[in-house]
Amino acid sequence: MMDPLEFWTICNANGILLSREQVSTFERFHNELMYWNERVNLISRKDMENIWVRHFMHSLSIVKSQMLGDKAKCLDVGCGGGFPGIPVGIARPDLSISMVDSIAKKMKLTSMFAEHTGQRNFTSYTSRMEDLAQDKQQLSHYDYVIARAVAPITSLIQWTKPLLKKNGKYVLLKGGDLTLEKQDAIVAFPNLSIEEIQIHWNGIEWFTQEDKKIIVCSFIP
Repeated sequence: MMDPLEFWTICNANGILLSREQVSTFERFHNELMYWNERVNLISRKDMENIWVRHFMHSLSIVKSQMLGDKAKCLDVGCGGGFPGIPVGIARPDLSISMVDSIAKKMKLTSMFAEHTGQRNFTSYTSRMEDLAQDKQQLSHYDYVIARAVAPITSLIQWTKPLLKKNGKYVLLKGGDLTLEKQDAIVAFPNLSIEEIQIHWNGIEWFTQEDKKIIVCSFIP
């Protein structure tokens, strides 16, 4: 099992420069996740020994891609136990991260995890996406919608398009052959541009072996 020092070393080697305080925050998040996952199923039990790689580093692939602009507002859809939003927000405290999930007990814990980072850049909502999209204060509010393996591209866009700024982007963590999913999205949204980026971490083979990708979607004017 990976330890915080190895996590810091690999992140540093891959261009994600974390301070000692940030690594300590990740360690606290890891320990709380281990504790609470025995009581509330936030992540797969078989992944408990792989949190550093399969959850923290996977989420940080968004940061590694350098897709997110400075001081951007991000909406994490279906965040579950706080992924990818909390790791992204720890590594990039300049970002404003709003996390939303419809399952109240998960969001209660996610809110607690976010609060325990000691940072002020997290906001949590317990809501269905369709309901959040009816909130006038949220309309055209976000620069990016981020998500990890929540739903097909078409569904995500249908749920959240009113919340995204005019020039906003979707930055989605997915895996496997996405040919049909991308085709369906372009049929539903003909002016949609989709870029597929293979995730690669120096020193970690899992992302390549599992065919993990970042899908970046934006609308052509």
